[in-house]
Amino acid sequence: MIDEDTIQRIKVAGIFLLQIYKVTTGTLLSLFVPQSCGNKICTVQENYDNSDGYHKTVLYWNMFSMFTFFTYYMIELRREEWAIKYLDIDNDKPDNSLKHIIVKEPTLDKKMDKLNLFYYRSLMVNCGVYGINILLTIKLIKDGYHSSSTLSCFVSFTLLVLMKLYNSVEVAHQSVKNDKMMSAYMSEFISFNVLDADYVKDKKDKEDKENTEKESKEMMDQRLEKEQLIPVKVSLSLEPCVSLQLDEIHCDVDGQTNDPIEAGSDRSVRGVKDDKGDKGDKDDKDDKVPRLLEKSVSFKDH
Repeated sequence: MIDEDTIQRIKVAGIFLLQIYKVTTGTLLSLFVPQSCGNKICTVQENYDNSDGYHKTVLYWNMFSMFTFFTYYMIELRREEWAIKYLDIDNDKPDNSLKHIIVKEPTLDKKMDKLNLFYYRSLMVNCGVYGINILLTIKLIKDGYHSSSTLSCFVSFTLLVLMKLYNSVEVAHQSVKNDKMMSAYMSEFISFNVLDADYVKDKKDKEDKENTEKESKEMMDQRLEKEQLIPVKVSLSLEPCVSLQLDEIHCDVDGQTNDPIEAGSDRSVRGVKDDKGDKGDKDDKDDKVPRLLEKSVSFKDH
């Protein structure tokens, strides 16, 4: 059965082989970036055989940049080999626990610090050389620009190398600053195991806001109910306010009309007017009681 150290070495070697291509194309830009040769794109051999003085200068600097890259790679691989041999990965312990453990091994502690510092300094030198390489190549592709493929290839090649440098700088900086040994090749997939703090905070704020609005609405409803339930005092008086007095009722049915009530009403009105003189004395006796209605209805029996 293959042990864990062998698996880690195979993984590092595979990643390194994959990175050789992008480092080669990303440093030898004067060879692999398409350039103009009259009406056609120059081949790699034509770019190499170009006798122009500036083109030759850029090509030599490209080669020097590739050399510094591979030197830096050798230091990086040596560092990875030492870490695989003397250190291990335990997911049950925090990442910064090594500095508390390795102090018990002064030899290993001193070697780790030396490797981290050497790795960091070689990386900084390589970054500086590659930065100059990019600046020199920009003028070269400007003079030998052919088409959009010239620009697209230049951007693609440089981005691949810059991504590698960025990751290496982050690893080297954290290793030197925090006294740890971070791998530049092996990375692990992160498992999300808790809720995001911003999500929890936003959810709590939303719930608090909803509760506040609900309480405010309940208080408003209670207030409206109290305002609507105002007691109203109603007094009822049973004293009579109208006296109805009927002086005369004559039943006289007139066969000539189809509506006895209407006919009787007309006659009663005439009868009241005729009888006012006769009833004067009686009205004087009842002045204290208001008379609101006085009607006389007569019907004639046939």
